[in-house]
Amino acid sequence: MASGISSLTSAATSSGSSTSSTDSQQIAGNFTQFLTLLTTQLKNQNPLDPMDTNQFTQQLVQFAGVEQQLKSNDRLDSILTNAKASSAAAATGFVGQTVTADGKTATLKSGSASWNLTASRAAAKATITILDSKSNVVGTLSKALTAGSQTLSWDGRNAAGLTSSDGQYSIKIDAYDATGGKVSVDTSVSGTVDSIDLSGSEPVLAIGTSKVPISSVRSIGSALST
Repeated sequence: MASGISSLTSAATSSGSSTSSTDSQQIAGNFTQFLTLLTTQLKNQNPLDPMDTNQFTQQLVQFAGVEQQLKSNDRLDSILTNAKASSAAAATGFVGQTVTADGKTATLKSGSASWNLTASRAAAKATITILDSKSNVVGTLSKALTAGSQTLSWDGRNAAGLTSSDGQYSIKIDAYDATGGKVSVDTSVSGTVDSIDLSGSEPVLAIGTSKVPISSVRSIGSALST
């Protein structure tokens, strides 16, 4: 019986590392089972050979640990909910503001993502590497760039031809002119924030046709730096 309680406690503690509702329900179920097993064990122990005191104390400590894990998960859920609400409220203050943002990161949604590129001069060959949020290479694009501003569009297909999942992706650009000289390409985006997308893990600003995460904002207005 003691080994059953110990293994049940281990499972509950392991499950407690996640704050999802499913894991919380699982921990709660294990918690109830733990209490039932412990009560049954106390009722049915041999009076002539009672449970070892040290073992009983250890089980009570494990019992308290499971209870503490449940309370911690509830508090973490509350903190995350409040933090997200606070972030969303702060993000709405960007609507109507003129901002400049680093446009290297864009949001892929429904198989579409785009970046604004401004080449200092024409580039005969530009290799554009697309990376996911963990800096893993998803794919590469090769194309010529004209001098000035232009839009780079991506349909979300990776190197294997499969559609990538929605999320944030960044680009790295290596551009060269016809003589092999390096061409600088700026990805910054400037304009008025039209709306805020709060559906993802981070608010995304809509600046004209560009969509950039709020963490990419470099400045607000002409002088106030974030």
